[in-house]
Amino acid sequence: MTEKGKRDSGELYDANYDKALEKERIKVKDLCFKYNNLGPSKTEERTKLIKEILGGTKNNLLVESNFYCDYGYNIFVGENFYMNHNCVILDGAKVEFGDNVFIGPNCGFYTAGHPIDVELRNKGLEYAKSIKVGNNVWFGGNVVVLPGVTIGDNVVIGAGSVVTKDIPSNVIAYGNPCIVRKEV
Repeated sequence: MTEKGKRDSGELYDANYDKALEKERIKVKDLCFKYNNLGPSKTEERTKLIKEILGGTKNNLLVESNFYCDYGYNIFVGENFYMNHNCVILDGAKVEFGDNVFIGPNCGFYTAGHPIDVELRNKGLEYAKSIKVGNNVWFGGNVVVLPGVTIGDNVVIGAGSVVTKDIPSNVIAYGNPCIVRKEV
């Protein structure tokens, strides 16, 4: 099985030294570099390029520069999507955003994780677990969402939160670790 096949089936895989995965990452990093260096007034070019980078989009979206990702093709965004400056999405696995999702500046969505075992980790092995975000979700600035997390609909995640576990629908959650503070 290829390293990509292992990754996609949830197994440990060689992310650092596999030439095929490295080639895919370099391709999208070149596209992100181009995107991040387009002027803000180049709206049509920017929209066309971000749609080329991402795996799937609807019509209305805006991703502010700077934006970085590992593969791009594993990122799917719904209608009326907004991502503020300096977002990083490590998309070894799928990252899905519903409709009406607003992401503050300096946020990170990380599907990648590494083994606790030092020998495995030093071999460059990692795993990837999907992240899923529902509809009508707002992320404050500096939020980090870790591998395998699902966030429901109608949720506010407060600034500076580290989301380590699933968050249900219709809540306000914040903190490190992020926990539900109030139902809405």
